[in-house]
Amino acid sequence: MTADQDPALLRRWNATLLAARAGREGPDPAPYGRNLLARWAEPQRRYHTVDHLRAVLDRVDELTDQGGEGGELELVRLAAWFHDAVYRPDRSENEERSAVLAEKALTEAGLTPHEVAEVARLVRLTVTHDPADGDLNGETLCDADLAVLASDPDTYARYAAAVREEYGFVPDTAFREGRAAVLRHLLDLPRLFRTPYGAAVWEEKARENVERELKELTGASGAG
Repeated sequence: MTADQDPALLRRWNATLLAARAGREGPDPAPYGRNLLARWAEPQRRYHTVDHLRAVLDRVDELTDQGGEGGELELVRLAAWFHDAVYRPDRSENEERSAVLAEKALTEAGLTPHEVAEVARLVRLTVTHDPADGDLNGETLCDADLAVLASDPDTYARYAAAVREEYGFVPDTAFREGRAAVLRHLLDLPRLFRTPYGAAVWEEKARENVERELKELTGASGAG
């Protein structure tokens, strides 16, 4: 989907960048938003699509509405836009390349060095989804990104199937091993969700979903 096909999402981008600039002069935000939307619509994507971007932005809004989780929310929203802006499933440096893209684009777009550095830091944090205690920005972004894990079973199954499609070039055995390692990493985190709302509303369902997928992948009787 292009920006022209999703004007509402482009308007959200424009509003976010303008709010982050806080009245400072800068270039028209729209070309940056169109570039990002074109990236999110690339053909190799099956899960990391415009729909995922929209879902993460919606979850940031949900966290804000429910708990006012604190932090620099416009920077969190900008990080959501950039966090998978570079995405090639056959490469391992997507988050780093996305962070570099954010540094370049947001500097041009008129953000301060602190703001640019914070957005890039948040993008890089999505490698581990393990923010430090008290990192309100990181907690909000990571919770929003992982909220799909707490979906109803049918939605979760579609999510898992879309991830498999993105890695269609990987043989089944190798994919199962790699995916299982990702799921075990998530289950080994002390908490999947760090915000009070995420922990209360999403944690239990997410662990049930992840444990079920891991069991299906490995044929084990437990989460291992």
